[in-house]
Order: sequence, then C-alpha cells, then structure tokens
Amino acid sequence: MGTTKFILAGAAAISMLASSAFADDLTGMVTRIDRLNSTVSIQQTQKGTVGGSAGGAGALQEYKAKDAAMLDAVHAGDRVSYSATDNNGTGTLTKLQKQ
Repeated sequence: MGTTKFILAGAAAISMLASSAFADDLTGMVTRIDRLNSTVSIQQTQKGTVGGSAGGAGALQEYKAKDAAMLDAVHAGDRVSYSATDNNGTGTLTKLQKQ
C-alpha cells in the first residue's frame, strides 16, 4: 500500500512539472488559424544562441484556444506572445497577444 502511494505521488509531481513547463510565456509566429475548430498553429521562436543562429525557427505546434474569441485579434503571419498548458496531450492556449 505504501509503495503504491509513493508511485502515485511521484507520477502526480511529474505531471505537474510537465504542465507547468508549458505555462511560461513563449513567442512565435502564427502560421495557420482554423476558426471553425478554434485551433491555431504557431511556429515557436527559439531563444538564445542554441545552434548558433539567434532568433531561428523552433517547433511548429498546434493549440486549441481556450476561448474562440482569442483568435479574432490575430492573423497568419502575426508575431505573438502566448502561454499554453497541456491537457491530456493537447496543448491549450491560455493567453494569446499580438506583438
């Protein structure tokens, strides 16, 4: 019984750490918006000098908007700052601001 509680507590701690990693403010460029499904694809901007090219393109991610109205202010090609959380493997935008 004690081992099971320990394993479950460890799994809960890991999942909280993983979801909080998405909560940081990120920057990127909107590449596609699907207003019918409330999704947006964002090409994340890399920070620092990793790989030797500052400001290079990072991973392309698709996110579900927490509120469909969030997508009204942005268009494909806009640079944005955003925050997202991970809900069961699906990224959900919690903040989206045009820069």
